[in-house]
Amino acid sequence: MKQQQQSSSSEKHMLNSKYSLLLIVPALLLGLSTAQAADYKWKFQASETSGEPSFKIKQEWANKITKMTNDRVEIEVMPINAVVGPTETLSAVSAGILQGHMTDPSYFSGQNPAFGMLGNLVGAWSNSYDFLEYMKYGGGEELYNELAEPYGVHLIAAATFPLESIPSTVPIESLEDFEGLKIRAPQGMVYNIFERIGATPVNLPGSEVYTGLEKGVIDAADSTVLSNNDAMGLHAFAPYPLYPGFHSMPMIAVSINKDIWDSLPEELQATLSTAFDGMSYDLIARLKLQDIETLQRLQEDPDVHPYDLSAEDRKKFRTAAEAEWKEWAGRNEMTQKIYDSATAFLRSRNLL
Repeated sequence: MKQQQQSSSSEKHMLNSKYSLLLIVPALLLGLSTAQAADYKWKFQASETSGEPSFKIKQEWANKITKMTNDRVEIEVMPINAVVGPTETLSAVSAGILQGHMTDPSYFSGQNPAFGMLGNLVGAWSNSYDFLEYMKYGGGEELYNELAEPYGVHLIAAATFPLESIPSTVPIESLEDFEGLKIRAPQGMVYNIFERIGATPVNLPGSEVYTGLEKGVIDAADSTVLSNNDAMGLHAFAPYPLYPGFHSMPMIAVSINKDIWDSLPEELQATLSTAFDGMSYDLIARLKLQDIETLQRLQEDPDVHPYDLSAEDRKKFRTAAEAEWKEWAGRNEMTQKIYDSATAFLRSRNLL
């Protein structure tokens, strides 16, 4: 009798174990399928190298978006040249080779000068937050989508950096020191303005700035912010950085293939817009802090000598820039719209 009870108890235990497994296995499979079931997997190419602090911030935000969308959206942020060259990302996103990009629209000036004008109205902005205000509330984002959507690309959000530094192999103590200076500059407005102040611009991609300075192909570079430049090791060859910046503060067009955007549920569109708006402010604040920390360290380095232009020289540069804006405004209907919109905003804030 006792043996019979033990046998019955053992059978019950086995049945309970099997029943538990029947419940657990589907749950585990459901968990695995949920972890692997991202509805949208996208590749976005950025305009920085993988070692730059700004690139790492963009990757962090891509990871946040995965969490914010409950794993429905996965964005792989790739460095410059990972899939196509920096001037080719607009076409690549339109064709679906990339699903999106986070890049300076000035690279596309060859397709339409309006990209260069809205992407980097050189000399216009002395404060990054003024630019974000213009793009978000002054009509800039609407103008950009009017420009970009015919190319099959939709702007999710506009971002930017603090004003860029200029790493130089020779001291630049005044605007006169730009005379004859071989300075790297991308195609577009910044290239032309450097010509206006007497420099000799050289059209090199950002990925070639390091070797260009190292080998003496260029004397200086319209590059990125001070902390990014330092992270890339540029000050080893260009120990005379200009800081704070005064000339260039390019837009970062966080954009996606338009067909993909149009097909997204409204809640995902709202989440992406909100997240990338947050990234734009985070980029400025964190890079500004990193720039300040980098400057303090460089000032203590006997081999590096940061320079700052005087208020008078900054005003001269702004005058040259305004003349270039007017020239670009007449290039087509879109450039005129951008000129009228941006200058009206600047005047309304007593910034022009």
